[in-house]
Amino acid sequence: MPLFNRFTLHTPESVELEFTLAGIGNRAYALLIDYIILGLMILVFLLGALIFNSVLLETIAKLLGSTNGLELWLIAVQALIGFFIYVGYFVFYETVWSGQTPGKRRVKIRVIRDDGRPVRLQQSTLRALIRPFDDLFFIGVFFIVFSQREKRLGDLVAGTLVIQEEQPLTTTALKVSTSAQSLAKKLLIDTDISRLLPEDFAVVREYLQRREAMIPNARNELSKQLATQVKEIIGLGKLPTKVDANLFLEAVYYAYQQQVDN
Repeated sequence: MPLFNRFTLHTPESVELEFTLAGIGNRAYALLIDYIILGLMILVFLLGALIFNSVLLETIAKLLGSTNGLELWLIAVQALIGFFIYVGYFVFYETVWSGQTPGKRRVKIRVIRDDGRPVRLQQSTLRALIRPFDDLFFIGVFFIVFSQREKRLGDLVAGTLVIQEEQPLTTTALKVSTSAQSLAKKLLIDTDISRLLPEDFAVVREYLQRREAMIPNARNELSKQLATQVKEIIGLGKLPTKVDANLFLEAVYYAYQQQVDN
């Protein structure tokens, strides 16, 4: 029996990627860290709200002689703000940090979509909104333990997975042309290669390793599709003149390796 639950994902580019699911231990540890940070944030908010309420109610009482139930309205509004802070913490970090919160980053786990792509605002919001139900009576723990892909309710609704973040495997089997190495240096300067996730890099690497076995038409079509997706991820407007998709993907591969090595 394997120590970790691994599964193979077939991407839209017909490439197989193998992931290790995060496991309930790692997820609980990450959540504990997040809840400590979140608890401190909410505590600061509550202290500020108490001071604000005290000053405001005292001022209104002096001016009008009565607060007329204003205190209940303040509590209701601030409770709603507190809920937004709770939800917004997870939505903000998972969206900006490509599926990671401070806790997940510390534990080295990440949320991805079922198709292997990074989570977006929609998936992060759904996961955060369902989280209170998962935490209630440890319902989320039950689902994680007994579901095949270790999904809590939020993952089932949002179509996401929580995986261990693995360093990409380096390899000397791939030969990168001099032109690609030169282009890679420009990419490291002009683009944000760090936005390329390990699973994105794995797709590029798998293509470069298998391209010689592909028929020319399929290779050209797939290389253009991958190049378009990678350009969008790293923030490159268009390919430099006289640079085809294959050369670009080689350069991306080399640039990513250089970044990891440094």
